[in-house]
Amino acid sequence: MRKTLSAAPRFLSFDSAILYRAVTADARKSVCCSGVTAFLNGFLHKNSSDSSAVEVLFGPKPSDLVRPLPIVLTSPRSVPIGSAHHFTPKTTNPASPMTTYFSYPDPCLQDELRRIANAIVAPGKGILAADESVGTMGKRLQGIGLENTEDNRRKYRQLLFTTDKKIGEYISGVILFHETLYQKTDDGTPFVELLKERGIIPGIKVDTGVVPLMGSEEEGTTQGLDDLGKRCAQYKKDGCHFAKWRCVLKIGKNTPSYQAMLENANVLARYASICQMNGLVPIVEPEVLPDGEHDLDRAQKVTEVVLAFVYKALSDHHVFLEGTLLKPNMVTGGMGYSCKYAPADIGKATVTALQRTVPAAVPGVTFLSGGQSEEEATVNLDAINKCEGKKPWALTFSYGRALQASVLRAWGGKDENVAAGQQELLKRAKANALACQGKYTAGSIQSSAGTQGLFVKNHAY
Repeated sequence: MRKTLSAAPRFLSFDSAILYRAVTADARKSVCCSGVTAFLNGFLHKNSSDSSAVEVLFGPKPSDLVRPLPIVLTSPRSVPIGSAHHFTPKTTNPASPMTTYFSYPDPCLQDELRRIANAIVAPGKGILAADESVGTMGKRLQGIGLENTEDNRRKYRQLLFTTDKKIGEYISGVILFHETLYQKTDDGTPFVELLKERGIIPGIKVDTGVVPLMGSEEEGTTQGLDDLGKRCAQYKKDGCHFAKWRCVLKIGKNTPSYQAMLENANVLARYASICQMNGLVPIVEPEVLPDGEHDLDRAQKVTEVVLAFVYKALSDHHVFLEGTLLKPNMVTGGMGYSCKYAPADIGKATVTALQRTVPAAVPGVTFLSGGQSEEEATVNLDAINKCEGKKPWALTFSYGRALQASVLRAWGGKDENVAAGQQELLKRAKANALACQGKYTAGSIQSSAGTQGLFVKNHAY
């Protein structure tokens, strides 16, 4: 005769060190978490034909439950339960549910992502960031007295992309804005084709901007995930092979907060995984802004923690690191700090922060200029590459303002100055190509806006 079952909870919860009390008369005993597996196997063998006993342990069938609680057994012994509550214990079979099992992209996609990433950080080459939004480009044009129209924006990008093909010796990739991707030259040649003719890989900015993070001290997070997969698939078809997503963090008395670092790291990881699913190499950009009065030591520590959060999140999302690039800030003192640090100090602090956080599997680090003048960005990049120590990644540039300030000044919005603007681009590109190999001599390549400060408070684009 079946023994009467005592009252039992509908759900089973396992918290560490909590005792579980069996509910059948012949199996009433207490077990701690370390013995749960062995006890459950024995119990289930005894009661495999007793559906009510199984229901006490695991609850009724999922259709009858509001929130069934799954239980993962880690014993290699099988559990021969032929009911709706059947469990498959952890085994060596990769199809079994186990928290550490996942798949990287298929080998063909891995090869493609790896090839693109390594091409972008080829020796002596870096990235031109020409992904300024309509609003940001308007500010640049305003500085030379031009109206912010679609045609003026097109003419300026045309200047950049029709530069002599020698530019391909220094620039490996260009980050485009959505509008720019579909623009053409005066003679109808798509900009993407111009880049390909110069051996330059087209990329695309895919985030849609920074928004406030509730409950924080004026911190933010970046949006644009909702339809990212669809957009990435289309961008790949339209000729792009890598993407960029920017997150920003601020150094203050209480910032960056745990909330901001965790949120932005997870957003970057989700973006990266979506890009890779669609054949795009993700450039991961967690920018620690230079705003503030902090010293170099504080900047280094914050950069290390932020990067640690990012690479933990990338691991959690199973991102294929060999098919990614990092675009971080250089480690510099705050713009408001009283002391100006030497390039050698900046180089050492930056390399140390990377050594402590960035896996060797990452092909390259493409630094942002972060409001430095053109010459400062070049000299500091050179110092980073001259710094002694283990540096398993390529250390190069992904500059916007620090490649374009002199170009804009020389062009001035006049057709007759296009060639002069292009010469400025070639000069700054060559300077940084030397710097990413540790071969630049400070002041050896002069440009029209080389020492002009480019810092913009709370920079957004």
